[in-house]
Amino acid sequence: MPSKPVDPREARAAVEAVLPWLAGAAEQPPRPALAAAVRLSLRTLEQVAPGRSVEVRVPPFAAVQCVAGPRHTRGTPPNVVETDPRTWLELAVGRLGWDAAVAGGRVTASGSRADLSALLPVLRF
Repeated sequence: MPSKPVDPREARAAVEAVLPWLAGAAEQPPRPALAAAVRLSLRTLEQVAPGRSVEVRVPPFAAVQCVAGPRHTRGTPPNVVETDPRTWLELAVGRLGWDAAVAGGRVTASGSRADLSALLPVLRF
């Protein structure tokens, strides 16, 4: 079942709080702030691309299923995207391009539907 709808203002505020860190102008934010930014931006992706054919994982904070297509129900999904919190947030706000992230080994993407480039960024600042 998809998460409850995220308030766009709440998502923007959570991500905005970590933008100085993404820009290299601040230390890593406290864990609760980083977790909120990741979770709310992932839930925004889930709303932008509803579905259950791709699982996007950003350990240790969250994972969502999104993108329309065949639904996955058991075991490891055939379409998986996984990355670290900083990389996800850079993708989510457009500071990093999908192709560069994949080519640089910062994102692992498997499966025919695992290309999220058309869905990013999910938040613009």
